[in-house]
Amino acid sequence: MSDTPYTPPQVWTFKPGNGGRFAAINRPTAGATHDAPLPVGRHPLQLYSLATPNGVKVTVMLEELLALGLEGAEYDAWPIRIDAGDQFGSGFVEINPNSKIPALVDRSGPEPIRVFESGAILLHLAEKFGAFLPSDVAARAECLSWLFWQMGSAPFLGGGFGHFYAYAPVKIEYAIDRYAMEVKRQLDVLDRRLGQMRHVAGDEYTIADIAIWPWYGQLVLGQLYGAAEFLQVQDYGNVVRWAQDIAARPAVQRGRRVNRTWGEPHEQLPERHAASDFDVRG
Repeated sequence: MSDTPYTPPQVWTFKPGNGGRFAAINRPTAGATHDAPLPVGRHPLQLYSLATPNGVKVTVMLEELLALGLEGAEYDAWPIRIDAGDQFGSGFVEINPNSKIPALVDRSGPEPIRVFESGAILLHLAEKFGAFLPSDVAARAECLSWLFWQMGSAPFLGGGFGHFYAYAPVKIEYAIDRYAMEVKRQLDVLDRRLGQMRHVAGDEYTIADIAIWPWYGQLVLGQLYGAAEFLQVQDYGNVVRWAQDIAARPAVQRGRRVNRTWGEPHEQLPERHAASDFDVRG
């Protein structure tokens, strides 16, 4: 290995500005850093997010619900620019003490309900609207198992492989190899499953697919970390087939644009307050 040997000190200390894309905002403490009330729109559902994979899960879910004609799923989506530290504003910390996107406030009842963690938001919306979550006990258990598989696996893909491959200021061979091996193992898990079923939890499209696609689907389609060739994603043909099928869904295409602040102008919709916003942006 070519990595410089490192001996951990007896006591770890925080070194601000230690490199990497998010060095300016990373810190070892929680809580708000500044006063910043959140905007509130006119719809019952208020989403505060960004079009990272975890954020895309929720905007896809909301667009899929609206595609079913469920008008109660209308929502306002406000961007939380994590590069600028918006997630540490007082308003956002109040609805998500963990300071991670996405976070949702459901104002449809007598008292607002905060929901944070993307998997919890998907489950809340699925149960609220009776959609994309099987009612059969066995099918529901299968769906939730895959949903929580994604929640437990994504840190290896995002904070592990994605960080060391795409964002770390120094390329560390051991770290990239360790996480690439785990990501490929996870892709193999999915590929074997999708060789048996059309969708992850069975024949029906569910919140399991909605949770997994923004991470593993975008990865194999070359839309995440620029790592498709490095990981030889063509070896996972069942995952590629599934990813392409889901990418073709109009609601997925719309959801992927919401709260997106980078890329080509036609791919971006930083704020979303009505279906007509997509037409205005082209």
